[in-house]
Amino acid sequence: MSHIADNIRYFDEQLKNTPARLVAVTKTHPVETIKEAYDAGHRIFGENKVQELVDKYALLPHDIEWHLIGHLQTNKVKYISDFVDTIQSVDSLKLLMEINRRAEQRNRTTPINCMLQLSIADEETKFGMTYDEAVALLQSDEYRNMHYIRITGVMGIATNTDDQGKLRNEFRQLHSYFEQLKETFFFANPDFKDISMGMTSDWQLALEEGSTMIRVGSGIFGARNYNK
Repeated sequence: MSHIADNIRYFDEQLKNTPARLVAVTKTHPVETIKEAYDAGHRIFGENKVQELVDKYALLPHDIEWHLIGHLQTNKVKYISDFVDTIQSVDSLKLLMEINRRAEQRNRTTPINCMLQLSIADEETKFGMTYDEAVALLQSDEYRNMHYIRITGVMGIATNTDDQGKLRNEFRQLHSYFEQLKETFFFANPDFKDISMGMTSDWQLALEEGSTMIRVGSGIFGARNYNK
């Protein structure tokens, strides 16, 4: 058994008694490597870039549940709208409207699952809405008229730091945002259930703070090769 299969098995074991699911992040990793995780039984994969996602989708089995987890420009939605399961990085009403429009054009029989990416880090380079912007989106007439998307939760990227106290506070903040949005907008809606937070370096902390979805790349596939 390959080390990738071993890593998948390790995370399955760690998550066994939790509500959390593992998103195996395939950024820069080749199809052959992803196939090893697939052959080990894993089915949820996350990709950061649209072009990589399109290329990998074409070459891999189509029962994979693909998540787009990187920043998404509105002009690229059309390339993934017919097959993507979940877009975790919805950071504006404009983007959500485009996702809905493209899904409608494709006449999708199932809506595109979308997560609201909320800003929790101290870094300007990270994308994400403020809590107030998320509220405004959910209060908008445009959102109420969308029928081809389903909002399933929130996603956040913590500050890149070794300070566990800081990370814990940021994860708690995202969990708090989720609870407030759930109570205000999704009280009777079981679809709104996920908090995507935690990566290779901090997933254990994220789980402790209520994550239901961890995004792990190098912890499964090894170090990334950015020179490919």
